Amino acid sequence: MTELPALITAFTTLFIIIDPLGLTPLFIALTQGMTPAQRRGVAIRACLTAGALMVVFTLLGEAVLNFVGISMDAFRIAGGILLFLTALEMLFQRRQARKAGEANEAASHLDDDPSIFPLALPLIVGPGTITTIILLTGQADGSAEVLAVGGVLFAVLLIVFVAFLSASFLERLLGRTGLNIVTRVLGMLLAALAVQFILDGLRGFGLGG
Repeated sequence: MTELPALITAFTTLFIIIDPLGLTPLFIALTQGMTPAQRRGVAIRACLTAGALMVVFTLLGEAVLNFVGISMDAFRIAGGILLFLTALEMLFQRRQARKAGEANEAASHLDDDPSIFPLALPLIVGPGTITTIILLTGQADGSAEVLAVGGVLFAVLLIVFVAFLSASFLERLLGRTGLNIVTRVLGMLLAALAVQFILDGLRGFGLGG
């Protein structure tokens, strides 16, 4: 995991799952009418909360699996299937609509601050993110590699923060068509990574060569 190709793979997987570019229009919608200072505050609180949740799942995720008697190989297969379904949603443009629906439903129950819910949870740290974190830490061998996973998480979260701060600019720059193209390309990459997780799990059971 400390080798550059493994780190790039981990970064790519988390970047696609969290999808900072896809979150920017939702961030704009959830912070409409706020001043730039208020928007910055929401972005900071959302990213700090998401970071704390990521740390919890990085440190305790595999322990929880062991407690309930689930092997990492079984979780790799299940996680790969979940990520593959997410990739299909991205390819057919269903994921953005679903996330927008979650955001709108949550916003209807909120007065002002969407930073904890729905931004941090479940939009940044959703089921796909949790699954990916547990899979990556399960592949880590030793504390140095767990720290490397933590560094990748921090890098992706930093990109989310920057995307939130420049949300209006990114939306104008890419436009709806640009965002759709980026989402579909990332969906293809995620589908390939999901298949790799499934193959790794099958190998753990002595299947798949």
